[in-house]
Amino acid sequence: MSATIVNLIIQLIAGAIGGNAAGASMKNLDLGLLGNSIAGAIGGAGGGTILTALLPVLQGTVDNVDIGALVGQAVGGGVAGAILTAIIGLIKNTMGRQPAR
Repeated sequence: MSATIVNLIIQLIAGAIGGNAAGASMKNLDLGLLGNSIAGAIGGAGGGTILTALLPVLQGTVDNVDIGALVGQAVGGGVAGAILTAIIGLIKNTMGRQPAR
């Protein structure tokens, strides 16, 4: 397995965990289990990819398993997943409000 695929899997899983953590801690932004997981996974993959582009040391290599790179991918994916879940929750809440009469 290439390092890119391993990084992506870590980012997806960490993003889903981060999205569910954000939904559990901010009940008004909760999208439900599936919504939190999907938004978190997308955020984790996107945020982790951007983080890897900005900090190439997090890429790792196929032959060398660097625990620091794996932890960096997990933290970056989890935080990005939580942020995207919160943003989507805010948008959902804003769009769901009835206009003032």
